Amino acid sequence: MSDDVAGVPCPACGTPNPPDRRFCRRCAAPLTPSTIAAPLPWWRTVWPFRRRTRAGSGRLVRFLVVLTVVLALCAAGFLLLPAGRHLVQDTLDKLGKAKAVTPTRAQASAELPGHTVGLSTDGLSNRYWAAPGPGTSATYTFGKPFRLVAVIVTNGASPAPEEYAKQGRALRIDMEVTDRDGATVHKQLVLSDKPGPQTFPTGISDVATVRLTLQEPAGSAPQRPLALAEVEFFQRS
Repeated sequence: MSDDVAGVPCPACGTPNPPDRRFCRRCAAPLTPSTIAAPLPWWRTVWPFRRRTRAGSGRLVRFLVVLTVVLALCAAGFLLLPAGRHLVQDTLDKLGKAKAVTPTRAQASAELPGHTVGLSTDGLSNRYWAAPGPGTSATYTFGKPFRLVAVIVTNGASPAPEEYAKQGRALRIDMEVTDRDGATVHKQLVLSDKPGPQTFPTGISDVATVRLTLQEPAGSAPQRPLALAEVEFFQRS
């Protein structure tokens, strides 16, 4: 076989071949191998994008699938929004610093002379608000809405043990928080029967008023009213 041929060399063995041949005259390798398709980008490897389409075939199916996924994600986000918002606010409460906020007004449903409800927010724990008995409430109003992160209660007449035992005190406080839109949140503050401040995390947004109702008296008698030395409110700074 003569190698004196002017033509395209074989890609496999390098033998020259006449221009009209389709296979090498020596090794029979294809002289015009098929083109290898370029690899797909990563996003085209995910169904339904991995199909190679012609003239727009399958585009409607892919559009409907994408539209369904987007609608499902929007619906899930809408349903989970309250929980997500609560989680974000709770995280910010933990990362932020607490700052004391003083109510602009305090009103009691009942109080004894010399022991008005204003003494419960005067910053002094050796003076107290005296309530005639269980069911008595105090309402604290604030100048502007805020995020209430905690409430600190100093129960009884004083943090000093000997003074604390001289008056009755509530072992449970029902707390009703009203926001600027009029919605209410209810919490129960269960107190230990001991002197000194007790902290209660809250995490309530847009607080406008807080009402505290004294319940479950301890150590009370007709001549010994329920005493509440101090209530402190804290906002996120």
